[in-house]
Amino acid sequence: MGSPCQVLSRAGPSTARQQLEAVATEAWRIEAKFSRYLAGNVVDRINSAGGETVEVDEETARLLDFSATLHALSGGLFDITSGALREAWRFDGSDRVPRESEVRRILHRVGWHKVCWDRPRLTMAPGMQLDFGGVAKEYAVDRAAALVATLDDAPCLVNFGGDLAAVGAGESEPWLVGIESLHPGAATPFRRIRLARGGLATSGDARRFLLKDGVRLGHILDPRTGWPVAGAPGSVTVAADTCTAAGMLSTLAMLEGAGAERFLEREGVRSWCIRPGAPRAPRRGDNLLDSGARAKDFPLKFRLTCVHTRPGRQM
Repeated sequence: MGSPCQVLSRAGPSTARQQLEAVATEAWRIEAKFSRYLAGNVVDRINSAGGETVEVDEETARLLDFSATLHALSGGLFDITSGALREAWRFDGSDRVPRESEVRRILHRVGWHKVCWDRPRLTMAPGMQLDFGGVAKEYAVDRAAALVATLDDAPCLVNFGGDLAAVGAGESEPWLVGIESLHPGAATPFRRIRLARGGLATSGDARRFLLKDGVRLGHILDPRTGWPVAGAPGSVTVAADTCTAAGMLSTLAMLEGAGAERFLEREGVRSWCIRPGAPRAPRRGDNLLDSGARAKDFPLKFRLTCVHTRPGRQM
């Protein structure tokens, strides 16, 4: 997953251990199946097919359908074939911006409209690449949360790198979670939100960016140009019924660039946008997920039961 994966449970010790093991197993399963960095999985088979048709399983087909829907909803801005652009871009905090000619050389291999998706068969031109990184982590959170819910109805929070799902029975006090500052390592979060149930997801450039001549370039790329989306917020956090839905909306908002806030307002979702220099004052919506009880102050890196994916990999 490329990030710490954590579980916070109010179940008893024995049940909490079962929940932890279920979440770890599911996280590793999804990472092994959909990580673009691992040889032999379905993503590698598709990307290595050299123009040949690949038949996929039902779970992969559902993710492809979802990705195709996001492509249509975003007017082509969300595009899982943009993975080829990582050959040019390394968002490591440095000032190494690729040459325009390098980006143009790759751009002809990007575009979902160039893919033939006839469920369950997929065909891409040689050199094109799929990357499920824009949907797989949030999907993994929801899958893990669903498994947790089958084991016990005690409140539980699943957190994969800041993308969250809260499950469990009703009247318990909500979790207090923090939206990370644009400056990693800051002593306090940008804002704290009470989350009783549902999903929360954040898209942004707090950790993945380039800085060239005082200009910060975030890692979310416009697949039409091959360059970072212009005018995007530093981060967008969205609350929704599921983590997958929250992630979809936060990503689509980032892709809107300067129009992110208008997009979220139009969609009528609970959201928090951070731009450099934004005020820290609470805004309307911070308590909309509050069950009404007083929340304990649990920081974003929770302190009960933790599970980490294997180091050195990303979705």
